[in-house]
Amino acid sequence: MLHRIALLLLFPLLTTGLFAGELSLQQTDTGYEVRVDDKIFAGYVTEFGGSPIVFPIVGPTGKNMTREYPMRKEYEGVTTDHRHHRSLWFSQGDVNEFDFWTAKDKIVHQRFVKAECDGQMVLLVAENDWIGKNQTVVCRDVRTLRFAAAKDVRIIDFDITVTAEQEKVVFGDTKEGTFGIRVPEAIAVETKKGGHFVNAEGKTDEKEAWGKRSAWVNYHGILDGEKVGIAILNHPSSFRYPTYWHVRDYGLFTANPFGVHEFERLQETQAGKLTLLKDESFTLRYRVLVFNGELNIAEIFEEYARLPRGASREE
Repeated sequence: MLHRIALLLLFPLLTTGLFAGELSLQQTDTGYEVRVDDKIFAGYVTEFGGSPIVFPIVGPTGKNMTREYPMRKEYEGVTTDHRHHRSLWFSQGDVNEFDFWTAKDKIVHQRFVKAECDGQMVLLVAENDWIGKNQTVVCRDVRTLRFAAAKDVRIIDFDITVTAEQEKVVFGDTKEGTFGIRVPEAIAVETKKGGHFVNAEGKTDEKEAWGKRSAWVNYHGILDGEKVGIAILNHPSSFRYPTYWHVRDYGLFTANPFGVHEFERLQETQAGKLTLLKDESFTLRYRVLVFNGELNIAEIFEEYARLPRGASREE
């Protein structure tokens, strides 16, 4: 079953291309490692700085495609701003007025529901509790990650369903969230080393693309002399598709469906809030592409968009 799911999930990106090699899954003291022909591709870390993260994420060129601070203390030559930007992570800055974005409040791993590998795809399913300062569980999430690799691209599909555990759970309107990546400093626009980002409508860099809704954004540049990119795609069944993008020239790269009043510059400060009653939920779905050279993101998005994933809650 897992093999058939993998072929459907990645069709035609892998089935018409060349497989990068055999995937394997290894348990570690901090979670799991995904490897391609025994070379590290990605790590799922159950706790770092207040939440689970994905680190490292290594592209087809063998280079790490997210900023290594603060996970690696020996990392030098980059700014050490925003310690809460941890490779790839999921959190939110205002949930019943608790702050999970800067990790003042914690997202705590509970268990792995599944950890499977068939050689072509890795599947991880994890459950997490969102715990406020009063030690009560505000909400829970179930996140499903699928990893695969082709010749010039690595793929991470990340689906997450968040369910209210309190009688009323409010996700406030804030730009501080939600599905985040911090790109390597070398490809950040601000460093002026050739890095740029572009969305599905062709809007580029922070001046044009920040706060805009779009199906995908591609952040690309030159890393150690090689052309590379990292793109995030938003599935049409995802809550509030197409998402808003809190993406910055300095390297922050996030999809955020909640910060409506800031992105739209509205007077109504809670235009983007979401209120859940106990046991109600919403689902967000993303695909991350890490690649070298050129990649037709629009074509891959069209294939991804056709994958049935069920209905998400709509306002």
